Amino acid sequence: MISFDFNNQLAWRINILFAFFLLLAALLLYRFADLQIIEGAKDSRGDASLFENSEWRRAEIFLQDHSGETTPLAVNKDFFTVYVEPARIKNKEDAAKSLSEILQIPYEKVLERASKENDPYEIIAKKISDQAAGKIKALKLSGVGVQSEKGRYHPHGRMASHVSGFLGMRGEERVGQYGLEGFYDGALASDKVEKILLSLDQNAQFKIEELLAKAVDQWKAERGSVIIMEPKTGRILGMASFPDFDPNNYASVEDISVFNNLSISGQFELGSVFKPITMAIGLDNGAVTPKTTYEDQGFVAVDDRIIRNWDRKPHGKSNMTDVLKNSLNAGIVFVQQKIPKEVFSSYIKNFGFGDKLGVDLAGEVSGNVSNLKDGKGRNVDFANISFGQGISVTPLQMLTAISAIGNDGALVRPRLADKIFFTDGSVDEIKTEVKRSVISEKTSETLTKMLVETMENHSKIRNVKYFIAGKTGTAEIPDRSENGYSEDMIHSVVGYAPAYNPRFAVLVKIDRPQGVEFATYSVIPVFYEIMNYLLTYYEVPPDF
Repeated sequence: MISFDFNNQLAWRINILFAFFLLLAALLLYRFADLQIIEGAKDSRGDASLFENSEWRRAEIFLQDHSGETTPLAVNKDFFTVYVEPARIKNKEDAAKSLSEILQIPYEKVLERASKENDPYEIIAKKISDQAAGKIKALKLSGVGVQSEKGRYHPHGRMASHVSGFLGMRGEERVGQYGLEGFYDGALASDKVEKILLSLDQNAQFKIEELLAKAVDQWKAERGSVIIMEPKTGRILGMASFPDFDPNNYASVEDISVFNNLSISGQFELGSVFKPITMAIGLDNGAVTPKTTYEDQGFVAVDDRIIRNWDRKPHGKSNMTDVLKNSLNAGIVFVQQKIPKEVFSSYIKNFGFGDKLGVDLAGEVSGNVSNLKDGKGRNVDFANISFGQGISVTPLQMLTAISAIGNDGALVRPRLADKIFFTDGSVDEIKTEVKRSVISEKTSETLTKMLVETMENHSKIRNVKYFIAGKTGTAEIPDRSENGYSEDMIHSVVGYAPAYNPRFAVLVKIDRPQGVEFATYSVIPVFYEIMNYLLTYYEVPPDF
């Protein structure tokens, strides 16, 4: 027989009923507290208008000038969003008119959103100015709110946009993308890092962006790059690519390829600016000396191919300095053919081509030296590579390699960060990192003299009071569809000064310029204006 305990059953039911009322009381208490919090967040107009994520922070990024004065590149800022709650707006027409006038948004657009009765929340405008936010709050309009959220702000807009990158969204998470924001995302998001100070000089950066934009516009070029680096330290003082973008409004960019920093992510066949690399290998390997001569016929046969000089003319008896001064393709192939292929291939890789340099920017690529085939490539491929065709390099790789020639043969890692400041007051100073020695000091000195002679005529024209070492290049652009080269060109120049104690190395490049045939007329003026500016701005004593 089943026993039935009435008292136990009654106690059980009472406990259940008690638990129910306890839960109901808790829910009511929670709702009351929630309402109190919302009311507490209301401003003087009695509306819930300001919700702030006060805990969010991100380390900031600063530029500096030659005297050490700093200026912000990427900082944190309160951004304001105007929204409406249509059901709570008493007079939609008046509210729409007021918002339209303050925000400079069409009245009809505001009224449409304010009239959506079934929609509890409609955004009217984002990232409005502090002044506009203040005016809207002062109106005390029921159903109109101003919401605040901390975010990333770039005070200089487009300046150094490819260097900085931006703080974007990945799902619901804010993540640094491209440039410094991408490379240092973990450090910038850490609560241990306060700020990062860059080597980038704000005045030099402004100057190169101005000159690059002018050159691209003047020659109707497709794009361009300029980099300034200290050969001895690897500190990057300026880096600009065109076209650029505004990191404050990155979402409005239609072609996301604009975000790519061409200085580190663009792979190009830069042509004759590569000739000093081949000459450096020949000199260092003992294959040639500056006085070595050959008979230039205007062309050279390699396997079943004919390689011609840029002017298709013979230059007769020429020495190795003549090869660089006159940019003779046949002459540089003469040098390459005196070097064992395995040795030539090894030197090129030691110069940093075909591998990432390790610069502290997101998006760096390694370039393409696959035609070398580790010293086992075709003769014609090696001949083409000797004058910068059939090998794809980045502008930063090219500048870093040339800098090594001016730096007694020492290849240094290029970098942007100078110091990292931590919230505990400690500071990490970024040291110069010498990756390796690629040529001897003797080769460096010898080739520098040859490159000074190469640039001598340009220097006289520009009335420069310094010895400048460098080389220009006018390169054909590969046409993949035709398995050959198009008629379009890349104009470039790379060099360092003062030549015998270099402070600055500069590269200038523009793609597909129109109405100008040679780099001498398109990028050389930009190069010399930048060099003159730097040498004067940093008060470097003239050589003569």
